[in-house]
Amino acid sequence: MSARIPAVSRKPRIGLVAGGLGAYWPQFPELLPQLRHSAARVAERMRMFDADVVDVGFISDAEEGSVAAGKLRAADCDLIVGFLTTYMTATMLVPIARRGGAPVLLINLQPTESMDHASFDTGAWLAYCGACPLPEMANAFERTGVPFRSVSGYLEDERAWARIGQWIRAAGVRSVLREGRHGLMGHLYPGMYDVSTDLTMVPASLGGHVEVLEFDDLRTRVDKAGDDEVEAKLAETREVFELADSVVPEDLAWAARVSVGLDRLVADFDLDSLAYYHRGLDGEIHEKLGAGMILGASLLTARGVPAAGEYELRTSLAMLICDRLGAGGSFTELQALNFRDGVVEMGHDGPGHLAISERRPLLRGLGVYHGKRGWGVSVEFDVRHGPVTLVGLGQTRDGRYRLVAAEGEVVGGPLLRIGNTTSRVDFGVDPGEWTDAWSASGVGHHWALATGSLLPQLRALADLTGLDLVEVAA
Repeated sequence: MSARIPAVSRKPRIGLVAGGLGAYWPQFPELLPQLRHSAARVAERMRMFDADVVDVGFISDAEEGSVAAGKLRAADCDLIVGFLTTYMTATMLVPIARRGGAPVLLINLQPTESMDHASFDTGAWLAYCGACPLPEMANAFERTGVPFRSVSGYLEDERAWARIGQWIRAAGVRSVLREGRHGLMGHLYPGMYDVSTDLTMVPASLGGHVEVLEFDDLRTRVDKAGDDEVEAKLAETREVFELADSVVPEDLAWAARVSVGLDRLVADFDLDSLAYYHRGLDGEIHEKLGAGMILGASLLTARGVPAAGEYELRTSLAMLICDRLGAGGSFTELQALNFRDGVVEMGHDGPGHLAISERRPLLRGLGVYHGKRGWGVSVEFDVRHGPVTLVGLGQTRDGRYRLVAAEGEVVGGPLLRIGNTTSRVDFGVDPGEWTDAWSASGVGHHWALATGSLLPQLRALADLTGLDLVEVAA
């Protein structure tokens, strides 16, 4: 059973311009009204993807295309959709593609599945002629340095709309990355070379802003947490989690107090994600804060603000991508290979994405956090059984970010009961061979484990952001 916690979301801003060749209108008076009706239907369908649609109207010539380009640029869109209702010249859309300030998707959706050849005249045929200019646009876009992407179908073609939806959702993720604020609190886990990253590469590769935080930013907010707030957090915890007998009441109360402080930290700095780590020493306050993070980080993650331990900035971004694709995204690493059952066991100690748990998540009390200082409560569950996608954000030798992904299936079976998130993932191949292929991708040793098959949407996101996508299949 999954935890029911509302997610945070930003609506993608989608620009829409429809067009056709103005020379047709006086020749075929019934054509333009039909095409405008189709354009209105396209705008209606696009809004069903929970998008803010900026409709700049119907263009009939290059001059109107230039005006539309200015309006779309001023609207600061995440994606511009050009609807080819009939034949139109490249001069009408190239200014929009060049000046609109956003990636462009061309759609060719004819009125129905096919023409009625026996009754159609030239005017009726022209309403089905949106495919005609598509190669022209592709050629012109290539020659003017504009990436080309398109979807062809008919007006109520659900397959075509599913593909359009992938582009709109990818544009929404691009928007979150472009405008996002990402907290980085504490310091690098000593020795993790793969986790270290150049902070400048976040805005360079994705946009957004990295807010560098101190653990004292959290400490001051934890100090101000009121007893009533802590009690409310404890009530929320008991509703969301099953509590193991090993949970010490004082440790749970401290985790709840830290969670209240975390909520305030995220609100005060307007964070979309958070990565953290602090080693601490001899039970001092910073060690206690680090040890008390797991509950609050898990609740934040399930609410749509991914929080990753071990200073894993890039993985918190991968988790954000997965979450905004509606697939969750839980902090994950390799744990063991099960050659008898043909599965790879993976997960992590610490926080997890509660909303994608197969069952009600468990809080387990731990007297020691392996590899870390402190003690307290930790989260235990496996990701919802069925198709899953691993999504990592790697960094290459030249500093560039790239997406790394693989699809598999979480299956049932025995799990450790040690306060970790652990899932058994079947990739359909020998676990050792898959592990070698995944490691060779350069992903790093942490990633997001998300529900569903995300490769089509990740391909769209890679296209819109300019990131390389490495798909691993042993």
